[in-house]
Amino acid sequence: MKNSHFSSSSPYSSSMEKANFRTKVLSRHLNQENPTPINSILQSFPCLSYIPPEFSGPSSVFDTKEMRKLLDDHNLEDKDWLFGLMLKNNLFNPKIRGGKVFVCPDYNQSKEQQREITMRRIEYLLEHGVFKGWLTGNGPEDELRKLAFTDVVSIFDHSLSVKIGVHFFLWGGAIKFFGTQRHHDKWLRDTENYVVKGCFAMTELGHGSNVRGIETVTTYDSSTREFVINTPCESAQKYWIGGAANHATHTVVFSQLHIDGKNQGVHAFIAQIRDENGNICPNIRIADCGHKIGLNGVDNGRIWFDNVRVPRENLLNSVADVSPNGKYLTAIKDPDQRFAAFMAPLTSGRVTIAVSATYSAKIGLATALRYSLTRRAFSVTPNGPEVLILDYPSHQRRLLPLLAKTYAMSFASNYLKKIYVKRTPEMNKVIHVISSAFKATASWHNMRTLQECREACGGQGLKTENRVGQLKGEFDVQSTFEGDNNVLMQQVSKALLGEYVTAKRSKKPFKGLGLEHMNNSRPVVPSQLKSSAMRQSQFQNDIFCLRERDLLERFAAEVSLCQSQGKSKEYAFTLNYQLAEDLGRAFSDRAVLHTFLEAEATVTSGPLKDILGLVRSMYVLVTLEEDVAFLRYGYLSTDNAAVVRKEVANLCSELRPHALSLVSSFGIPDAFLGPIAFNWVEVNVWSSEQN
Repeated sequence: MKNSHFSSSSPYSSSMEKANFRTKVLSRHLNQENPTPINSILQSFPCLSYIPPEFSGPSSVFDTKEMRKLLDDHNLEDKDWLFGLMLKNNLFNPKIRGGKVFVCPDYNQSKEQQREITMRRIEYLLEHGVFKGWLTGNGPEDELRKLAFTDVVSIFDHSLSVKIGVHFFLWGGAIKFFGTQRHHDKWLRDTENYVVKGCFAMTELGHGSNVRGIETVTTYDSSTREFVINTPCESAQKYWIGGAANHATHTVVFSQLHIDGKNQGVHAFIAQIRDENGNICPNIRIADCGHKIGLNGVDNGRIWFDNVRVPRENLLNSVADVSPNGKYLTAIKDPDQRFAAFMAPLTSGRVTIAVSATYSAKIGLATALRYSLTRRAFSVTPNGPEVLILDYPSHQRRLLPLLAKTYAMSFASNYLKKIYVKRTPEMNKVIHVISSAFKATASWHNMRTLQECREACGGQGLKTENRVGQLKGEFDVQSTFEGDNNVLMQQVSKALLGEYVTAKRSKKPFKGLGLEHMNNSRPVVPSQLKSSAMRQSQFQNDIFCLRERDLLERFAAEVSLCQSQGKSKEYAFTLNYQLAEDLGRAFSDRAVLHTFLEAEATVTSGPLKDILGLVRSMYVLVTLEEDVAFLRYGYLSTDNAAVVRKEVANLCSELRPHALSLVSSFGIPDAFLGPIAFNWVEVNVWSSEQN
């Protein structure tokens, strides 16, 4: 059921808050027990008072509920139900601050306490049916519901989200996509009900992004029909394995498979690491990874396997199998293609990272912008009133472009979710490339946004309860887990180069990955840019496509030149890493813009469409201003770059009146933001300290 009572955009909630606020002010005025002496009033300035931005600013010119539908895209009622479910239970640490209830993890707890409370929260969600159908359900609707609940969980606590994600998306996903019917029947329902607690042992001390280089070794004993898993050296110990340190009973182990002395490459096996009483199994050693800069609610551990024996049936065999007598069987003879097929399903992590990073940025911006709409500093006239800090152009420039980019990433994340839940084997490559690009772009954007929001909140941004500063440590890991961002961007560029070479050799048009624009004539940028032209979607698309096209052609030419000089293709990639990085960003920015335009096209004319046009223009133009590639490669002249910069400032002033409505459209309930987003004076009164 829909739980609009908890929604920050609820009109009933808003009108009641206004009435309560006015009543409280009048009551204080009429019931002053210790009236201030007249001479004291004459000798001092009046105290600051909090005025909600809903009262002091203009009313919204567009429907924030409709905007939220566009941003959240799917399962809004399910999301609101889960928000409400969390607010009902003390496990989610509710606290009254400034007359409002807020929920937030207690980061003052030890890592042991944080891990225990994370597991208790999972049990509470399990009891209330949150995970029903997460692995046993079928079809896009079940997957979208699962992703919607994951969104809500990540808004409350990244540790809780990661802990659940490891169990369902990694362990459960491996069983579902690497395994076959025998594995599904045995493991999926027990995983969904937490009878089995799973983890995912891929990363090693010596190998992270380079999965093909992992050193764990598995052999087959045909006499007992068992696989024997071994950690041959210290660098082969499994590292950063979420769930391993305390709670996991089973793991998927990624290992080199040696059959008859030949290495058949990386394969995945199911191994039990704890018994039903939580005792570590024989020939398994587990150690804790220790305290981290964030995510201390996740029990990351290290695992050593000392000739651990598992049944032959524990090989996840959708890609390859071993017969009872020890013969290696696979329909994919090429080891490169086999590895690619094996890794293809591992995109869910990048999908959820892109989405949760975007929601994290929303929390930071909603908090910082609401604060800037009520906090004043300095005056611009002699003896004049202090000015709201968001009315300073410099403050607008700090936050409003990040707000526009967050809107863009919302539409990109929604598109990524849609293609993921409707995936087919033929879509694997497309999903890999887009999820890699969007995961890197969104997580980098989130970290930059949180830092700017922390600074924009001044000293209040340092307080853990205000969330923004703490989120930096909690989400920092996203830049490197599920693929280092820089490595992912290089993979994107390699994939684009592959498409380019194929199209040129076959003399066929480009098709897929949004590269169809390469079939058209080269876009031309006007020599003198005007405001009206810069705000047109045609110009915005043209200049993004021009950058991507030119960088892809340059990259292909440089790699080809290196190869003609006798260098290997991989070495040529390494030498041209700067072009590869620029190309990866160009692809991502253009793809994000296309998702924005697609979302915008679903809206009929009116105020909502007008605001989206402003936000899109801000996203594009601030990208032109900030990415030096536009100047470096000559897509913008220095004169046009100056015009772009001025236009960004103009857009800031135009978006300023809509700042509150734009963050209210995020649909994040007040209780999930920091207290600083609301009555920060009341939060800090002396009486609250006594209580």
